[in-house]
Order: sequence, then C-alpha cells, then structure tokens
Amino acid sequence: MAANYWASTQRLYWQFSKQKLAETRRRIEDEDRALVQQYPLPERRFLSIYFNQQIVKLGRRIQVRQQALATAQIYVRRFYTKVEIRQTNPYLVMATAVYLACKMEECPQHIRFVVSEARTFWPDFIPTDTSKLGECEFTLISEMNSQLIVHQPYRSLSDLQSTFSLAQDEVALAWSIINDHYLTDLPLLYPPHIVALTAVFLAVVLKPTQTSLHAAATSAAAAASAVQAATSSVNSSGNGFPSSSSGGNATSTPQTKVQELVGWLAESDADMEAIIDCTQELISLYDVWEQYNEKGDLRTFQQMENMRFQKGGELWGIEKRNRWRNEVGVIGSDRFFVSQFD
Repeated sequence: MAANYWASTQRLYWQFSKQKLAETRRRIEDEDRALVQQYPLPERRFLSIYFNQQIVKLGRRIQVRQQALATAQIYVRRFYTKVEIRQTNPYLVMATAVYLACKMEECPQHIRFVVSEARTFWPDFIPTDTSKLGECEFTLISEMNSQLIVHQPYRSLSDLQSTFSLAQDEVALAWSIINDHYLTDLPLLYPPHIVALTAVFLAVVLKPTQTSLHAAATSAAAAASAVQAATSSVNSSGNGFPSSSSGGNATSTPQTKVQELVGWLAESDADMEAIIDCTQELISLYDVWEQYNEKGDLRTFQQMENMRFQKGGELWGIEKRNRWRNEVGVIGSDRFFVSQFD
C-alpha cells in the first residue's frame, strides 16, 4: 500500500465535495430517466444499511477480516458513482467487491468458494458460473480505473490511541464508529484521519456504556447537544481554555480526557468543520438506523430486483450495453448486467 495518502489516487480521484457527489449521481440518473422512474429505490441511507449488512454477512461466512470488508464497501460505493445501480446486479457487485478486496488486502479467497458462499445467501442472483464473477471483477477494476488502494482510518486510530491515552473500551467504541461510517458517504468526502478523529471525538465526548453509538444514542438531539457543547469548548479554547500542552503547572487543575482532546484539536491543524460535519452525519445515521426495518423498507427494493431479473432482456438492450462496453473497453462485460440472467 502506498504510504502517502496525500499523493494517493484516493485523495486525487476519489474524494468529492458534497455538491460534486450529488451532481455525479444526478448525472448518472439523468442518462436513463425512464429506468429511474420505472424502478424507484428506497431512501439512500436505508439502501446503504442493507448493502452493509449483506457484505458483512458474506464476510463473516467466509471469515474475512474487517479491513477487507471496509475496502469492499468502498469499492461498491465508488462503483455506483460511475454506474447506475438499476443497470446492475447489486448482489453480484457486492460478492465481487468482497472477492477483489480480499486480494488487495492480502487475504485472498478462491473464486469458487466466494461464489458458493454467496449463493447460500442470494441463490437467485448469483450464477453458478464463476466466470461471471470474474467478468464483474474486470468491470469493477475498469470503472475504478485500476485505482484500488484504499487508505483506512484504522491506522490513524492506532496512532491516536497513544496520543490521547485511550482506554480499551474507548478504542473499541471508536473502532465501531469507524465501521459504521462506511454506511455513509463519508469515505468519499473526507480523509481517513478526519474520520478517525471524529470517531475518537464521539467515543470520548459521548462515551456510552454500550459498545456502539447505534445502540447507545437515545436520540439524535441528545447526541447533538453533547457534541455542540464540546465544539463550543474548542471555539473558546483560545480564551484561556487549558490546552494539551499546558505542561506541569502546579497551579492548574488536572485536565479531563475531554479537555485534553479539545485542547489538542484547538492547537492542531485539523479541519474542525470537517470533523463537525462527520459528527453530524454519523449522528444522523444512527437516528435513521433506529427507524430502519429491512422487511418493510427494503421490500420494494427486493421486489424490484426480482422483477428486473424476470425482465432482464428489456432492462439492458443490446445497443445500449454494446455502447457501454465500447466506452469502457471491457470484453464480455455485458454478461455482468441483468440481461444475462433471463
């Protein structure tokens, strides 16, 4: 893996502004507005939760470590900034992303094993022919322009653990928050170290007794209130607020861990606006997660997938898929799309 994130393809090509990301997705949908209207999708965050659950379920089945699963989730999110989801088989995309991520994270799995285990979860959507997953793999690589190295926040979290003398439960909670951020667009919006700082910030400021904020947050309003109080401390740190480098002054009172964190953030060059935005996005995620019901919220999506595979030939016409194949230069890539499964 390239050691320098600042010179990486992740920063140069796969970090968007919110406006740019929204424009990219809107442009993809505008290319086939009739298809978008014919097959409406659930709310995007509900769909992200569902995809995350499916990838984790497959990863546990084949005993893949967390970093590979995180990479797979980023691959799926990157891919769908280039290709309209309704034009694909998302279950094959998820299985392929896991397979490819395992290669990149140096824990490879045999293609037959991945296909076999994926079929135990999605038998109607994963073909028995392993070459279909292989072709889908080349499609993912092509759409991501072979830019497959992913920098994760986990390494930054390890560095911050010693900086802030984090307890084991705080590290575990911050790790859980990092896992959860893959359900949002944050991996496409902010650098890994910002996400790691946000995770530490939430773990220290809120510090619930449970092992995840999803289980601990009673409401988004309560969490937002705690965050606002802490960020107000950061803004006032230049007016006599003790900093993490105050030294061994005998007259100063011992700082709490929250004060040390706030002081460190005030003195550092960390982008506080980005950290606050990440914090608000995660709190919003947990609020949505409490309302999420797979059977209810994803029923329409699952019905749509069944309908699409019954009408696969109508969904992806020969002329359109040939045009797409010529544009990306992937031989046989049309077999990856829905029309092959009728």
